[in-house]
Amino acid sequence: MSQNIAIGFTEGLPITAENSFQSFALPVPTPQPSEVVVQVDGVSVNPIDTKRRQAATRQATPQVLGYDAVGTITQVGAQVAGYHVGDRVIYAGTTRKPGSNQQYQAVDARLIALAPQQAPTADLAALPLVGLTAWELLFEKMGFIPEYNANKGQQLLIINGAGGVGSMLSQLARWSGLTVLATSSPKNHPWLRDHHVDVPLDYHEDLIAQIHQAGIQTVDGIALLYHPEPYLAAASQLIRAFGHIGCIVGPQAGLDLAVVKDKAASFDYEYMFAKTDFAYHIASQGAILSKLLTLYQDGQIKASVTKEFTGINVANLKAATQLVEEGHMVGKVVLTGPFSL
Repeated sequence: MSQNIAIGFTEGLPITAENSFQSFALPVPTPQPSEVVVQVDGVSVNPIDTKRRQAATRQATPQVLGYDAVGTITQVGAQVAGYHVGDRVIYAGTTRKPGSNQQYQAVDARLIALAPQQAPTADLAALPLVGLTAWELLFEKMGFIPEYNANKGQQLLIINGAGGVGSMLSQLARWSGLTVLATSSPKNHPWLRDHHVDVPLDYHEDLIAQIHQAGIQTVDGIALLYHPEPYLAAASQLIRAFGHIGCIVGPQAGLDLAVVKDKAASFDYEYMFAKTDFAYHIASQGAILSKLLTLYQDGQIKASVTKEFTGINVANLKAATQLVEEGHMVGKVVLTGPFSL
């Protein structure tokens, strides 16, 4: 372990620029007492990677992104219990430290979960960030019960159901008993149904009319997985009194939440890095990942990988990032090892 191959950048350039990503040889990290070091075998690209790179200013120290990982523990910190060298684990990590686009990564042991040895690397690399986001949004922010069939008789509307988070959210919602409605382009309606959506909706058409035609007047929860401004007016009409509207995307302009006041409905933001950013219930994320892996092994959820690049290198990371930046991805795009300069 004399070398740690990392892929990063020193300034936020367009993805087509020659140096939008570069390879670096960094020291292999030494774990803090509460950390493990993981040899990374697979990573995923998420919208947060593209946003952080595009907003990055020029600096001398390379920035290394990557907020999904599967790999094998190679070192264990002195205070870590329950994990050992050789364990296969998954995690999403934190934005406060270098990410998983490196061969060896130090990560807080509270953020990881033991992964099944036989599961495909690509599947495991795709689960953490979208799984944590969907679970926290649905069960921690919107108040649904995280148990099999516990929410029967209630409905969830998902705006942008065919993306990574939407595909996970629909599966968790159905497992927990919710009737699931979700928007996408009509060409992706088979994907929605394959991911346990009961009522696919065409986002080009009148949303309220389509839902009323399906025999549903109001819904118990609405998940806005797209810019909320175009959907807030419809959401305010569709949400039931005391319901929950959840969102994972920041507004491009101000939001007038007065439209939900008379229904006493809640508007909840979900940002899965808030826990690590503010040291809030950090261990809950490792626990959630363990639950997600149990559901994965039981066949209740799937990882929804639609594109896998073999080899973690500059060229493949550029290509994967460009797919995500284009904004038309269905499911998840992942890279599996080995690393190479």
